[in-house]
Amino acid sequence: MTAARTFTKRATHQPDWPDSCELTRARQQLASAPPLTSPKDIRVLKRALAEVAAGKAYVLQGGDCAEPFGIAARRGARAKDAVLGALSKQIRHAPVVVIGRLAGQFAKPRSEPTEVIDGRTMPTFRGLAVNGPEPVAVQRIPNARRMITAYHTARAVLAELDNGMWVSHEALLLDYEEPLIRTEGSTRYLASTHLPWIGERTRDVDGAHVEFLTNIANPVACKIGPAATPEEVVALCARLDPQREPGRLTLISRLGTHDVRTLLPPLVRAVRAAGHPVVWMCDPMHANTRITSTGLKTRHLQDITGEAVAFHETLRELGQWPGGLHLELAGEDVTECVGANVPDENALVRRYTSLCDPRLNNEQASVVVESLGRLGDDLAHRGLGRG
Repeated sequence: MTAARTFTKRATHQPDWPDSCELTRARQQLASAPPLTSPKDIRVLKRALAEVAAGKAYVLQGGDCAEPFGIAARRGARAKDAVLGALSKQIRHAPVVVIGRLAGQFAKPRSEPTEVIDGRTMPTFRGLAVNGPEPVAVQRIPNARRMITAYHTARAVLAELDNGMWVSHEALLLDYEEPLIRTEGSTRYLASTHLPWIGERTRDVDGAHVEFLTNIANPVACKIGPAATPEEVVALCARLDPQREPGRLTLISRLGTHDVRTLLPPLVRAVRAAGHPVVWMCDPMHANTRITSTGLKTRHLQDITGEAVAFHETLRELGQWPGGLHLELAGEDVTECVGANVPDENALVRRYTSLCDPRLNNEQASVVVESLGRLGDDLAHRGLGRG
């Protein structure tokens, strides 16, 4: 256990902590805190993901865009556990590995460091582990003590789930993640989660986030956006999966409903030619975000379903197993995305409660999963699954 920084590469999308002493104290507390996950459980998940890579299982991953703190996090975890369980029963073509986007989704990369609210310029909200969402300048100042609250919230969420669900989050905030590395023998595990991933904004093969994931034994994942080239993705695979180990690396494509059929095939062919047994998953949310005329972020269900279907059809045509679906969902009757029981953008204001990006409500999530039912049956019929 160490509170000292060990990564050597440039780290992007990190807060400019104003109090270095407070940051040091927070890192020291995290370094001495009990682990949130165990090496044994992490190894079990890696074996489960190896089954997915072999076409014998399917991943359903979902949860908050940005988690709340306190009792809202525990209540939300129960709701998401229930909806993910219900959604998993809609998937009939393979055993399902359910992974919650929970117990750590407290930091967000943002496109701009500042935003203007009511004519005032202030730091952008970066997730509750960094600053507050309230449009008040003092609340937007990064505060390292928030990382301790994030840790205790994550621990409470895992207790609420009774350690019965795999959890995952974006390993963005390195000052939170690094002190939570624990060692078993000579093997380093990230004890903040079972499955950490890095995003489209932090997947630089020469950056600190890729370096960080190379030095832990967890299964890891990486989001792949429309700007990714086959050469970049193969280079990422070489760094993150040098031993070509089934279950080690998951690639989560987020290409957009209009581009997935064009952009995905060269990436899949390049990774296959390089011999990496990755799990291919689809995030149909993030490349389909729109801004309404009133400035509200939203996503349209037809775009989300369209990308999910196109992803599965494209992988099928390439003779590859489409390994899973990654959704942002609320587990509640929110009105943040348009479609199903949210008829148009005017209905969004009824119950828009997300701390950051728009999430699917339960009915909408069910529509997305059900749209893949016929495809799943066809995959099983063609032998692309169940070994």
